[in-house]
Amino acid sequence: MNVGGLIEANFGARKAGGHLAFALAALLLAGCATLERVGEPPHAGPLPDVAPRQTLDTPETLEHKRLVAIYGGEYNAPALRRYVNDILVRLAPASDNPGQVFKATLLNSPIVNAFALPTGNIYVTRGLLALANDSSELAAVMAHEIGHVTARHASLRAEEEKRAAVISQAAAVIQSRQKGEEVQATSRVSIASFSRQQEIDADQIGVRVIARAGFDPYGASRFLVSLGRATALRAALLARKNDGKPDILATHPATPERIALVTSVARQIGAPGLGENDRASYLSAIDGLSYGDDPSEGFIRGARFVHPRLGFGFSAPEGFVLDNSARAILGVKGGGEEALRLDSVRAAPGQSLEAYVASGWVDGLMASSIETLEVSGLPAVTATARAGEWNFRIAVIRLDNDIYRLMYAVRALNDDTDRRFRASIASFHRVSPEETARARALKVAVIAAADGDAPSTMAARMVVPDRPLEHFLLLNGLEPGAALKPGQRYKIVIE
Repeated sequence: MNVGGLIEANFGARKAGGHLAFALAALLLAGCATLERVGEPPHAGPLPDVAPRQTLDTPETLEHKRLVAIYGGEYNAPALRRYVNDILVRLAPASDNPGQVFKATLLNSPIVNAFALPTGNIYVTRGLLALANDSSELAAVMAHEIGHVTARHASLRAEEEKRAAVISQAAAVIQSRQKGEEVQATSRVSIASFSRQQEIDADQIGVRVIARAGFDPYGASRFLVSLGRATALRAALLARKNDGKPDILATHPATPERIALVTSVARQIGAPGLGENDRASYLSAIDGLSYGDDPSEGFIRGARFVHPRLGFGFSAPEGFVLDNSARAILGVKGGGEEALRLDSVRAAPGQSLEAYVASGWVDGLMASSIETLEVSGLPAVTATARAGEWNFRIAVIRLDNDIYRLMYAVRALNDDTDRRFRASIASFHRVSPEETARARALKVAVIAAADGDAPSTMAARMVVPDRPLEHFLLLNGLEPGAALKPGQRYKIVIE
């Protein structure tokens, strides 16, 4: 199965900011926790006299359900889904297996990703749909995935991994353990090279498929350029993120070499201007598309985070950039000189917060610093800890049956820094019905530029946590200094 997505990449951009890597690593000392709570299923009433017919899931349907669950469920937009599937209908006859049926599933995730199953199921996140700028760019993404399917890349990779495992096991038995480890390392490099070649092959296949289907073959290079810029902006805002939902960059780098490759293949087909991009219909199709986090899973507005479903909110210290994931809220400031983490655990019956803090939850706890307090009417305990070069202000707050854990990391915990951390802790509160009612999703709005409009005036209408001008240029595939054309439509992000 190919769950890698469109563009196989290293973690170069995501490794930027060594200070942040150390700070977040320190914040992970507490172990795995979550912001998700799974309750009991609703009572369904009396059982029927005749049990309903059960259908057994196949491995393919189970994998489909797993992938949909990982990426936040299906995104409910029937008209947009039809638009995406109409593109697939055009691509299928132009593929190397014209008889195969392909079907698109839209995923409710802001992560930029696309991937495919050998069955012909193509998955596209709404984050990717927001980044693309015309039908040929989206077609290029899906044609790349079609290339994986028609070239049987998933089964070939599985065979390569199986062969490597047999060789490694044999080496470990016949020769020394050290030799076996050397063979395993060699096998991993071989598999990585094998996968990279598959990505190159899928790139070339994809460009040829969209050209045969009548789309602009240069759509692939334009999307890769946007993807590279998105990577750079993401790295600048938050140098490292890992929420268990691999994005398109987790395995696929949008390198200049890749852009050069797809551009070269497109030039072999024809000069720029060949084929359809249909920007107008694409923008109409994504007008109103949800953008960023789903409010039901918690949302960020500047330094403020609110989770309506779990019923809490808090504000990070000034200057922090927050990132929401299923496991925790992570935040950084100053390139990683300061960091924070908020997560939750189920409260053990009868256990006091003081006992929980002292239970070994965090390394380097200074027992003499444990302090009982009240935060927004909720019982809480705070303390300090030290691990390596990092000092921590920690707090645990009981909200109903959960314990929310806040950790703030800094190299030198002076009075001013500690005052800012304590103010953030004090902002934790139970969300009111009014606050929940105000929780609205961000969405993509497509508007026409008026006379005198410039990227800066459009960016002023954007509701994004940081760098609105850079976000506006990125979303519209514009370079810095670009002029807008009166009457032409552009994407902005609004509430």
